[in-house]
Amino acid sequence: MKVKTPQIVALGGGGFSTERDGGALDDYVLSLTDAARPRVCFLPTASGDADHYVVRFYRRFSACCDTSHVSLFRRDQGTGGVEDDLAAHLLAQDLIYVGGGNVVSMLGAWAAHGLDATLRRAWRRGVILCGPSAGSLCWFEEALSAFHGAPRAVRGLGLLPYSNCVHYDAEPVRREQYHRFVGDGMRAGFAADDGVALHFRRTRLSAVVSSRTDASAYRVEPGPDGVRETRLVAAQIGPGAPSRLPPDPPAKVATGRKRARRRQRGPAVVAAGAVIPARSVAAGSLGA
Repeated sequence: MKVKTPQIVALGGGGFSTERDGGALDDYVLSLTDAARPRVCFLPTASGDADHYVVRFYRRFSACCDTSHVSLFRRDQGTGGVEDDLAAHLLAQDLIYVGGGNVVSMLGAWAAHGLDATLRRAWRRGVILCGPSAGSLCWFEEALSAFHGAPRAVRGLGLLPYSNCVHYDAEPVRREQYHRFVGDGMRAGFAADDGVALHFRRTRLSAVVSSRTDASAYRVEPGPDGVRETRLVAAQIGPGAPSRLPPDPPAKVATGRKRARRRQRGPAVVAAGAVIPARSVAAGSLGA
């Protein structure tokens, strides 16, 4: 059996959740499965298993995928044999798609039902994990949540050893507060605008893709003069985009002293065509 590389696609916002066509980002994620008809399971936990959200998922994916969903707040737990063995069902998927909503409530419900451990196993087995908003924040060591009240730091599942901030362009206060939290000791990490996806292979960022021409992702980290923000150029996907993305460069495995130096520098960014540091902006010049 071929060993699959663990992959996570973290969306700043977008996909079928908010985009009318719901096409480019979702198609990108599906293409990573290398399956003619991928098995895709939706976890709408962060929305309280909202019916309209589940319906939209099936409308988007049922024609091209073997679809199912998991409900933790309804007596009917889901479809496709989910109630027989929830862990086995999730581990058999090609893609697990996590919806947006309240990340704090979602993580609590997952822990209560043991889904946090199951999702870690699924990731290690090579099941692709993805999602927008709360479905992005959950995979990281730390994240900035602003679902209720003032922005707050949240500890995620820790599959990715960075911090994360979503809706970066849509909600200016998140940008300001993310800089404040990183400056106060939150892990260095990545922020993404709506319509942008951060694609990680294992724990390294391998690509940034966008369904919008004006959207970007950013690396945010402490610097000598305060918090430093570096824009990452996103490869355009969808209508009008190049026919294919540039290939990833051969992976290089760091060992010994090199790995230690990388840990000291913070999160590593692979310069793979779609991930190119473009400019740096001092935190004080960002405004609200």
